[in-house]
Amino acid sequence: MISDTGKMKKVPVTILTGFLGAGKTTLMNNILNDNTHGMKFAVIENEFGEVGIDENILSENAEEELVEVMNGCICCTVRGDLVVALKNLYKRVKQFDGVIIETMGSAYPAPICQTFFIDDDIKEMYNLDSVITVVDAKYILERLAEVKPEGVENEAVEQVAFADKILLNKIDLAKDEAELDKIEKALRKLNPTAPVQRTKESKINPKDILNLQAFELKRVLDFDPEFMDEDQTHEHDSSVVSLAVKVEKEVNFAMLENWVRRLIVDEGANLYRYKGVIAVRGMENKFIFQGVGMIFSGGSSDACWKKDEKRVSRFVFIGKNLDLDFYREGFMACCDDTLRFKVGDMVEVNVGTYRPGKVLKLWDDGNAYRVEIQEKRKVNVWAPIDNDVYIRLPKITEVE
Repeated sequence: MISDTGKMKKVPVTILTGFLGAGKTTLMNNILNDNTHGMKFAVIENEFGEVGIDENILSENAEEELVEVMNGCICCTVRGDLVVALKNLYKRVKQFDGVIIETMGSAYPAPICQTFFIDDDIKEMYNLDSVITVVDAKYILERLAEVKPEGVENEAVEQVAFADKILLNKIDLAKDEAELDKIEKALRKLNPTAPVQRTKESKINPKDILNLQAFELKRVLDFDPEFMDEDQTHEHDSSVVSLAVKVEKEVNFAMLENWVRRLIVDEGANLYRYKGVIAVRGMENKFIFQGVGMIFSGGSSDACWKKDEKRVSRFVFIGKNLDLDFYREGFMACCDDTLRFKVGDMVEVNVGTYRPGKVLKLWDDGNAYRVEIQEKRKVNVWAPIDNDVYIRLPKITEVE
């Protein structure tokens, strides 16, 4: 496309970044559902994991083309895919007023921004308008202070430092005004030039973050002199892992609810982000859940399963030092009503340590088993799903 001056029209690009669970996808939905700005956007999605979730969470009202860059980090392993996607998208540039790139939560902004200055074709086609960083008032101070292994940079710090504007989101979860002031002070220490806008549920006027013409290469070079070096590398924290599962199965809702609740209690400190779109047995609407740490939200969405649509359940968990097999097996158990034990069977049940028990009831209030501990007090406990982590065959069977 040629502008009135005879040059190729440069399309403005907004990079939307922020640590896992800060509220980027919610912000994207708010923009896509807002009819006041009168603009159309191409949206490039990047996710951490083998299975895409966000394309199912993003608003179905959006007419914009969604280009999802999957299975890898947009700032390193699939950066070439980003360049290809941008070049292909430019052929349809007349349809769009801009491009929004939503990065995965653990992405470093520098290599993504660098793309718009290093590649000659991209420089002719696009103009990097701004980097918008969303931070979570509940967890941002903890993320900024996190000590990383030697040679590994703190992603949250990098994201704040590169921001042209910072959205301090989830302010309703802060203890008080003093805590919000403390957070803003910490943010300004890292980035004194970026304005900070407080938000709740990522609700803003789209004009607050779109077409700002705010990205300044000189400012970036002041704190990152190697920004233009194509050979510079970065290392991700290897303890942060992800598990994504996609199965063409329906899920037992009670089992899923009990399993997720127990995960949050037991593993919440290590869970950075989790989200899923679930086909629930007997439910025509898609069940969408997401959370950060111990803060969980979920419920039946307005989006229904279409008649010709496969009822596929998918989820992704991202966190530190997660037992991926345990998570995978736990989810798959929620897809299966078949139980190994029957009423009266002797088992061992995990109550911190494995104790001998007897199965009293199956499917008790959504739990797979109700078990009576075979000790003096005869305490009743519940196993939410049929998994050896919660309930198993006795290790030693006494022979009379």
